[in-house]
Amino acid sequence: MAEKNTTKNELTVYERITNNYNPMNSINILLVEDNPADIRLTKEVFKEGRIRNTLNIATDGEDALIYLRKLGKYAEVETPDLVLLDLNLPKKDGREVLAEIKSDPVLKFIPVIILTTSAAEQDILNTYANHANCYIMKPVDLSQFINVVRSIEEFWLTIVKLPRKEE
Repeated sequence: MAEKNTTKNELTVYERITNNYNPMNSINILLVEDNPADIRLTKEVFKEGRIRNTLNIATDGEDALIYLRKLGKYAEVETPDLVLLDLNLPKKDGREVLAEIKSDPVLKFIPVIILTTSAAEQDILNTYANHANCYIMKPVDLSQFINVVRSIEEFWLTIVKLPRKEE
């Protein structure tokens, strides 16, 4: 039998929620998106997914940072395992949010997936320069959008190893 190549502090999300780590946990995702249609579709796809998840929504950049820093009404929220971040947001745009997340000594370890309509080469370069974990362009076609969200779930929630949260 092959030995698992998993360190004590690294497990796939699937392993985290199916092993004895804490079976009551699900993957916690923060979606930072201001488009109600994209929010609704993303919720539906994750709801139908194979992995138990909690999808929290921030509709602007300022609210996303308040959530991540656990301020005010978000004082008791769980730190997300993954952030899906649009770039074109009200109040504080996603570029600024990404820069603040990745410069924060605690938040910088949270994987941030850019999910945006922007095809601008400068946005792609800048987000990777600010340590985005990946850059995905939102398709305008409904079925393609659903496939992209399913691909995010498949890759980030079953294949990728995320840091184990401290209890």
